[in-house]
Amino acid sequence: MRFTTLGRTGLTVSRLALGCMSYGDPSWRPWVLDQTAAQPFFRRAIEAGINFFDTADMYSLGRSEEVTGHWLREFGRRDELVIATKVFFPMGSTPSAPNMGGLSRKHIVQGCEASLRRLGIDTIDLYQIHRLDAVTPFDETLAALDHLVRSGKVRYLGASSMYAWQLMKLLTISERHGWARFVCMQDHYNLLYREEEREMLPLCRAEGLGVIPWSPLARGRLARATDLDTSREQSDDYTRKLYDQPGDAAVVAANRAVAAARGVSPAQTALAWLLGRPGVTAPIIGATKPEHLDTALAALELELSESEVASLEAPYLPHPVRGHA
Repeated sequence: MRFTTLGRTGLTVSRLALGCMSYGDPSWRPWVLDQTAAQPFFRRAIEAGINFFDTADMYSLGRSEEVTGHWLREFGRRDELVIATKVFFPMGSTPSAPNMGGLSRKHIVQGCEASLRRLGIDTIDLYQIHRLDAVTPFDETLAALDHLVRSGKVRYLGASSMYAWQLMKLLTISERHGWARFVCMQDHYNLLYREEEREMLPLCRAEGLGVIPWSPLARGRLARATDLDTSREQSDDYTRKLYDQPGDAAVVAANRAVAAARGVSPAQTALAWLLGRPGVTAPIIGATKPEHLDTALAALELELSESEVASLEAPYLPHPVRGHA
């Protein structure tokens, strides 16, 4: 396993993060694995040297955190692991349940305490705002997050999916008040969606934030050698909203061609491309089959040539901004 530091921090993370949205309660999403079925993936990840695990309170409405905490206690050494979770999306029985979502001081603090209980840990290594709250003032959100760091419930703070100007404003407010600042950005970035290259990624490099892309394989579209109508494709309307642009098929075809010429899977070439992008710390990979994890690990050893990178990037066309709240 290869390791790096998260942005300008001294926190050491593996160059792959295991995304734990796939583990929890199948009644939340049909492709989610329950606790028993998830066990081999956590064991294999730990054995392979992965020490970075990313979940969120809203995944399976808390059950993902419970499953993640259970298997990390079983297979991992807590002091070596980096456990990341998120707060923002509604956690109540209905989307409008009062104070059960958003980034108010009340919800952030009670959300953190609930995540700690479900994960079975004393401190969250990386606590991330899952999206921006259009209602709560930035100052209130950032003061609440700083309180969690100072109280020892959280070690590092991260953000996810917003405009670059919003991130810069958040960083400026934190610096003005002497509050703990964000150390990383979890954003939507892959061969099919590269809009983050315009402003967000240069900002992260300039400000020393690590980048941990979500959906590095475009929810499976960059992973397959042929078109398949998977259970996730059938049930995931969000995928179709993210990847429905002219030119997407050409990018998928180019990735398959480079992979075929190399004799590897398209998932390997897509991940190898992402791992080679400036500033990228650790893509967040999902795995519901053993080969998903093995392929991701193999991508760490694949180095693409300049001509291969050019072939992968050439078909891309600009996209509308997708993935923000």
